[in-house]
Amino acid sequence: MLPLEQKVRRLPPEARRMVEEFVEYLYAKYNRPRQGAMRFEWQGALESLREQYTSVQLQHEILKEWESS
Repeated sequence: MLPLEQKVRRLPPEARRMVEEFVEYLYAKYNRPRQGAMRFEWQGALESLREQYTSVQLQHEILKEWESS
């Protein structure tokens, strides 16, 4: 079995360009900088509305706000 590099060298030019584009895609996909751990600074921000709304009702209210923005 041939090593990958030799297989790529034996391809026609258009196929080598396709391989290069695919490798660039994979490189970009798997080498993104890490964003760090998620922070939940917003947690508890709507606690005062607990008695007025259910979680589903809050979701609907948030969607309404986003749509009007």
